[in-house]
Amino acid sequence: MVAVRPRHFTVSEYHRMSEFGILPSGGRTELLNGQIVTMAAKGTAHSSAVLLTQDFFKERLGRKVFVKSQDPIHLSDDSEPETDLVIAIRDPLAYSTHHPTATEVLLVIEVADSSLKYDLKTKTLAYAKAGISEYWVLDVLDRKLHVFRQPSELGYQAQTILAETLDITLLAFPDCIVAIRALLPPTMLTKE
Repeated sequence: MVAVRPRHFTVSEYHRMSEFGILPSGGRTELLNGQIVTMAAKGTAHSSAVLLTQDFFKERLGRKVFVKSQDPIHLSDDSEPETDLVIAIRDPLAYSTHHPTATEVLLVIEVADSSLKYDLKTKTLAYAKAGISEYWVLDVLDRKLHVFRQPSELGYQAQTILAETLDITLLAFPDCIVAIRALLPPTMLTKE
């Protein structure tokens, strides 16, 4: 019997595949733990939450940081996930020479609808192993925020789930109070 093993890719191989058109054109993929993952299409609640979250942090943190949306971060030689939102230290070259690395990332936020299980399990462990100090999963369906802190090789040592009615502060900016509801899509529009 022949043993079957999936092919393990490096970030440089992944980039070459993209350059040569091997990866699907227009398709969203990411490299995580050496595996190429096809990402689900974004629903309107997902897109709305990404837009609101990016807008919130750009307004609150201004030019203290870069708030990047739908861009990759470099975790290791075999992981370069495309995150929904990253708050990264300001790079003088505006990340024109590299994607933000774990030491440059202050917060990663994934917005989850159909991807909740993947974001809470697979991505959580990858971000913890890379040393990302703070990771949030914004669950747009159940309207909760999963907060992960204190990374280790085994995962995050501190995990909390917060209701949409609560507030939270960032580890990197304890004076920045975040109303979780402000990051979520409105539940209904009111007529005036």
